Amino acid sequence: MRLTERLVDSLERGGLPARSVRLRLAALYGGLFLVCGAGLLVITYLLVSHSTGHRPPGRIISGHPLAGLGRGERTIDIGQIAAALRYQNSVDLHQLLIESTIALVAMAALSVALGWVVAGRVLEPLRTITARTRRISEQSLHERLALPGPRDELRELADTIDGLLARLEAAFDAQRRFVANASHELRTPLAMMRTRLDVAVAKPDGVPPQTQALDAGLRKDLDRAEALLESFLALARTQHGAVTEATLVSLDQLVIDAISTRHAQIAEQQLEVRTTLAGTCVAGSETLLARMVENVIENSVRHNHRQGTVNIACENTGGTARLVVESGGPVLDQQRVARLAQPFQRLGAERTGSSNGHGLGLSIVAAVADAHGGALQLHARPQGGLRVQITLPAATPTPPARQTG
Repeated sequence: MRLTERLVDSLERGGLPARSVRLRLAALYGGLFLVCGAGLLVITYLLVSHSTGHRPPGRIISGHPLAGLGRGERTIDIGQIAAALRYQNSVDLHQLLIESTIALVAMAALSVALGWVVAGRVLEPLRTITARTRRISEQSLHERLALPGPRDELRELADTIDGLLARLEAAFDAQRRFVANASHELRTPLAMMRTRLDVAVAKPDGVPPQTQALDAGLRKDLDRAEALLESFLALARTQHGAVTEATLVSLDQLVIDAISTRHAQIAEQQLEVRTTLAGTCVAGSETLLARMVENVIENSVRHNHRQGTVNIACENTGGTARLVVESGGPVLDQQRVARLAQPFQRLGAERTGSSNGHGLGLSIVAAVADAHGGALQLHARPQGGLRVQITLPAATPTPPARQTG
């Protein structure tokens, strides 16, 4: 095995593909053939040497004239004959060793090449399993490997992965149904609580100031609970699968609308908002995309420093639409920032209060982007704050048809 490992390392240093099972198997086949061939060569050499080295000279030349003697000469020097035979035997063995070594090296190279081909054929089902498994994501858990062929170890591995995918699909579906059903069911008691508050404060003779303060506090809590339920519903809707709508949506207009909605909050924090819009359009659900943009801008405003900055840019390069939002704030840890796209993930004590979000904003952004064939990237800025980048497939607006007549 050490010989095989050294052979693999030398092949990799020579520029061949990185270490893989196929390369290891090919080197193993070649190494085993080389070892067995060398053993066979040694055994053959010893047998030939033993059989030719103990042959009596008289048995070879008995009754036969020698080329070195005349026809009338019969004097034979057995010692010279034996020496000549030993020399010829040594030459023959040396020639046998050289030719056998050349044949062994050639066959070892051929065995490595054949081992590479055979290993590729053997590992083909594994490559198929790997490729199909890599294509299956959270949105396509219904797909199965369904590997054909005899029921061998590879088929059992594929069937085991199919069973695991089935259990994952059931678990994801159960989770989504629970979130959606719970959100819908919780709307009713919240609406009843709001109605009772309306009845309590609608008395003709008025209500005490303490009751009014309690009513204001309860309504604020109800608004937060309803916002949390709406976030649950949006997350469940986007995680259910790919978006089937094909509406042409302007990211620039969504950005303008989101900034206008939070104009009062921006003014209160005295933030400087700079926008760079380039007429970027995408195709998808306008409702979900608007929620995505609103969550990103809300996050940049809510967790910013007072008198901070917010830089928003919409770009369209190479068929890819890109929304980049950079906001100020404290210096963040990149490892913790990378987890913000997961539900209920927040940073620091300033992001754990119920008045400062529920930890679902960026997870909804990631789900919406993924449902539209895009991706969300989060980066901690060295000078403090967060850089949010959303990439989506760009769409080209259809020009209006010309009227003739």
